[in-house]
Amino acid sequence: MSDDIPSDDALRELLTQVRSIAVLGIKAGAAEESHRVSAYMQRAGYRLLPVNPKLEACLGEPCVGRLAELGGPIDLIDVFRAAQHLPGHVDEILALPTLPRAVWFQLGIRDDASATRLAEAGVGVVQDRCLMVEHARVLPERVPSP
Repeated sequence: MSDDIPSDDALRELLTQVRSIAVLGIKAGAAEESHRVSAYMQRAGYRLLPVNPKLEACLGEPCVGRLAELGGPIDLIDVFRAAQHLPGHVDEILALPTLPRAVWFQLGIRDDASATRLAEAGVGVVQDRCLMVEHARVLPERVPSP
């Protein structure tokens, strides 16, 4: 999963193994992409772990200010933060006691240096792709009802 363009098989394998998704930069507004994608993934059966220091809760889940505050292993980190913030977030991710299986940079978010650092640490990386779109495409049988 350190490939720039993971195969459909690799995406399918990742998304069937993932149980928990930390959403870094989630926003409360229903019209926000981070909210829509997170709500979809939650309806698809994934455990949502919202991360935003400005929120107390989102989508019925308590929100934490930093990944380190989640207090347990995370399968996937879905990133909704501008590329200039990624190096700092990679530092935070690599400092976690248990590394996630993968980090997903949402559509429009790309930083090859950050992706390389994660991949070198054994963390899968997906860049510049929408988690919701890819989930629906590679696992159509798991698309939740609206």
